Amino acid sequence: NISRSPTAVDVEKWRESFSHLVKSHVGRAVFSSFLRSEFSEENLMFWEACEEYKKSPASQLQSRAVKIYQQYIEADAPNEVNLDAATRDLTKQNLDHACPTCFDEAQKMIYLLMEKDSYRRFLHSSLLQDLCPTKGSRDEGSQQTVAGGA
Repeated sequence: NISRSPTAVDVEKWRESFSHLVKSHVGRAVFSSFLRSEFSEENLMFWEACEEYKKSPASQLQSRAVKIYQQYIEADAPNEVNLDAATRDLTKQNLDHACPTCFDEAQKMIYLLMEKDSYRRFLHSSLLQDLCPTKGSRDEGSQQTVAGGA
């Protein structure tokens, strides 16, 4: 659910870098819609859960860590993310001493996966193109010039 429409400036920033996209609440909402269409929304959900987890009071770290692990990491988790065995094992070991950084490796791996894979497809998606029609109009104008000159 996108609470406000993104501006052309927002969209340009998202095109510049994945970092700009995930730092923007509206950007994450738009990207989440795209991931939902690709059936890979769990990646962003996991990344956001890790961001929230880091802000948890110390007294809640253990219980929240277990919930995140059960939701996203353990085999056959409801929203299982794609991690290699070594990262999965490291994260499971980290649960014994839950601290704000216990998901860092897994979170970094999922971030890179989104940045290298989903984000690239997102940049070419009709979802993003439709948000910024002015960019398309400029492109069409330059195409007309090329066509007119041919």
